[in-house]
Amino acid sequence: MSSLGKRATPAPKSPAGPALPEEAAAPSSDRAAEPAEPAEPAEPSSAEPALAPGALDALLELAREAVVAAVAGGAGPDPAAVAAPALRAPADAFVTLRRRGDLRGCIGTLGAGWPVGRSVVHAARLAATEDPRFEPVAPGELAVLDLEVSVLGPPRPLGDVADFVPGSDGIVVEARGRRALLLPQVATEMGWGTAEMLAAVCEKAGLRDDAWRDPATRLSVFEVLRVEGPVVPA
Repeated sequence: MSSLGKRATPAPKSPAGPALPEEAAAPSSDRAAEPAEPAEPAEPSSAEPALAPGALDALLELAREAVVAAVAGGAGPDPAAVAAPALRAPADAFVTLRRRGDLRGCIGTLGAGWPVGRSVVHAARLAATEDPRFEPVAPGELAVLDLEVSVLGPPRPLGDVADFVPGSDGIVVEARGRRALLLPQVATEMGWGTAEMLAAVCEKAGLRDDAWRDPATRLSVFEVLRVEGPVVPA
């Protein structure tokens, strides 16, 4: 058993449905998800998201179009492209915007139950215009912005923190009506191990940094598939 200690696995709760700003600390900045559209059930064969071949490239292009349209006040990507067969599998997604390496916006969905195409477009629009930590992206910034799309795999309960793999696993904490998430790449970018990730996700949810030790706290892990590129390709 890890020196971090083993925790009991609490009884599962019903999944909650707000979209979450990925980096924001206060649960009050979480966004309520819209009613989920009907989606065909998916049975992923692994911890990674179940995506059709070529789906990641299509999602990157959708995210680009959504960001540009949101900044211009436009309607966004063609609905037919958003609802393409390859993008109908339900999955949550986060879109991260960076300007010359610095965070410029990051918002996503968690538990919305939407087709992945819709999740990405929704997250991209909000990351560009409604991240509460930043001013909306200006048209003149688009040429210097990069974006990253992270598609979340199905969450798995984390009963023993010794099983957490920094850099591979993302983490969700839920307790006392609060919830927060950190993507797997946060550990790599910050040079964090298990202890730092657990403390950070608890603090982000507005909990004590050791709240993960409470058996009533629900911890889940997930993996992601990622794609990135400039908002405006050269």
